[in-house]
Amino acid sequence: MNTPLSDTTFAPPRVSDPAVFGRVAVLMGGTSAEREVSLDSGRNVLEALRARNVDAFAVDGIPALLDAIRAGSVDRVFNILHGNKGGGEDGVLQGLCEALGVPYTGSDVLGSALAMDKIRTKQVWLSLGLPTPRYVRLAKGDDVHAAAREIGLPVIVKPSCEGSSVGVSRVLDDAGLDAAVELAARYPGEMLMEQLVRGDEFSVPVLACGEGHAALPSIRIVPAGEWYDYHAKYIADDTQYLCPGLEGADEDEIRRIALAAFVSAGCRGWGRVDVMRDRSTGRFYLLEINTAPGMTSHSLVPKAAGVIGIGFEELCWRVLESSLGDDRG
Repeated sequence: MNTPLSDTTFAPPRVSDPAVFGRVAVLMGGTSAEREVSLDSGRNVLEALRARNVDAFAVDGIPALLDAIRAGSVDRVFNILHGNKGGGEDGVLQGLCEALGVPYTGSDVLGSALAMDKIRTKQVWLSLGLPTPRYVRLAKGDDVHAAAREIGLPVIVKPSCEGSSVGVSRVLDDAGLDAAVELAARYPGEMLMEQLVRGDEFSVPVLACGEGHAALPSIRIVPAGEWYDYHAKYIADDTQYLCPGLEGADEDEIRRIALAAFVSAGCRGWGRVDVMRDRSTGRFYLLEINTAPGMTSHSLVPKAAGVIGIGFEELCWRVLESSLGDDRG
């Protein structure tokens, strides 16, 4: 059963013996644009699991993981790779693990691949009536000025298959469009132009809970500058995180749509759904799903888990525990 409401409580972890996990490869780094963030996340996860006596070790990237699996030294994978094209969020890693019969944390092939592609995620959400900003799919060479006229400025321009605000531009007038497209085009795949929603930015973590999933308290993100960009996410120390970000019916609603977005994309285990709230209307708009969220000192999932009494070590344990009984391999 999936449980979005604010009275969500989590039962104690299902197991207490770290030996049940076997040898755990904490997969980090890789070759995506998010490598450095992944290394930071991975070091924190590795330390937390070892603190609970899990037999965990670091592996940098998918080729090294394959070598370790072939050597017989991996029983389970804690995937903390970020991004695609050498990251672990696009379904490639998940297919490898399934083909080799190795359990892993996080979403499966379908959920990972779909959530990595922002355009196709939006198509699923719109088919189900879930709210997301208006958008136009851009191929290299398309008329971006015509696309902006269709949506209406201001807009966001970004790669369709990157995370951590990589390649993202906010364009307030026609003069900024070409530079924004030039930046986004540096990354593989299609580009996405979407309506810029002016208002408050939220993130809602989702975690396995019993036989389903539950939405954790929302986090309202208040950067010192105007935008929550890469610097505000991973470098600045003056970004504020208010958790829970809302109260009462509003908090229940943002958790409801975040959980619906997560489940509709076929995601599982854990993740994070990013949401904007329009300042003028109060309406929520779904932005994207992160299927292997950051676990750095600035990251949001640990902040929300901490509010309901789940510390960082226990959070890592619960994420790892969600791979037990994994029949995907």
